[in-house]
Amino acid sequence: MNFFKKLFSSEKKESLDQGLEKTRTGFFSKLAKVIAGKSRVDDEVLDNLEEILISSDVGVETTVKIIRKIEERVARDKFLGTDELNGILKQEISALLKGHDGEQSENVHIPAVQGPYVIMVVGVNGVGKTTTIGKLAHQLQSQGKKVMLGAADTFRAAAVDQLKVWGERANVPVIAQGMGADPASVAFDTVQSAVAQQADVVIIDTAGRLHNKVGLMNELTKIKRVMQKVTPDAPHEVMLVLDGSTGQNAFEQAKQFTAATDVTSLAITKIDGTAKGGVVIGISDQFSIPVKYIGVGEKIGDLQIFNRFEFVDSLFKTENKD
Repeated sequence: MNFFKKLFSSEKKESLDQGLEKTRTGFFSKLAKVIAGKSRVDDEVLDNLEEILISSDVGVETTVKIIRKIEERVARDKFLGTDELNGILKQEISALLKGHDGEQSENVHIPAVQGPYVIMVVGVNGVGKTTTIGKLAHQLQSQGKKVMLGAADTFRAAAVDQLKVWGERANVPVIAQGMGADPASVAFDTVQSAVAQQADVVIIDTAGRLHNKVGLMNELTKIKRVMQKVTPDAPHEVMLVLDGSTGQNAFEQAKQFTAATDVTSLAITKIDGTAKGGVVIGISDQFSIPVKYIGVGEKIGDLQIFNRFEFVDSLFKTENKD
């Protein structure tokens, strides 16, 4: 019996399957060696499974949780066949993931608020932050939403220029003041313009520096405070963008940014080019922050709404095709 609902279109699902191919292949090739010649899950299998999960960048804490759950099953059932292991892993991993699992998986859901819905995007340089903003703006615009972008990453001229390029691609306006401008001033102008033009969504790009937690916190806090002069409850969402291909470095970035600001959602990019896709599981579990988007390719439509059931189904596709 398959408890995973088929929520994505065949095209989206195929893209997700392909994006997780390296992670899936690496994981199952190692797992196959572990259970070769074994009929039951014993201490040796569990020890080796623990190593596999950690080496797949699931993270130590999350790995321990998964192993403990399987140990509980072994203790309760007395005998657990290796042929049952994949199904149990599927269930335990999906239970640990925080993310959307509703029926409208292919549409970006924007909660109803007074005025524009404001998203502040944070993350270090090079993780795909500006690209993610552009792709998200495209999806929202395609859904009929009126979107505005704010180029508040004024530390690098290239960041402002890149956001303008994405604005043109997505056919959405970009509010910018250029390199060296006060980021809070840019955010203020963007939200003010969005209110005046009755925009539905505002996405604010911020500087990708991790110079120190105090400086980062002060900068982000100032941006929030200034936006709230226009929209009292802004930002409605603080999205952290992480590069999935960096594995454990993504964990460290998540620690830094969650310490500096109130992160409410995650976008994990570049999963398609890495065997480190397990990082999605560990970060979602350890930081208790929902993964909202996952990047599985370079095309403008390759930023997908993250669905935990579809993610796990694709992760286990080779071994479990039910």
